[in-house]
Amino acid sequence: NSFKLKAGRFRLDIRKKVFTMRVVKHWNRLPGEVVDAPSLEAFKARLDGALSNLI
Repeated sequence: NSFKLKAGRFRLDIRKKVFTMRVVKHWNRLPGEVVDAPSLEAFKARLDGALSNLI
């Protein structure tokens, strides 16, 4: 995944529960072929494929 996100460090626990902080770990686990998709439609199709492999 060439678009890794970095989670910040915060003093307040409430900040850790914000959607953008919760999604970082999952985004970074996505395969590169999903993240590097050339279009939104391709991203959705590849994401569906990647998620179906997890189930």
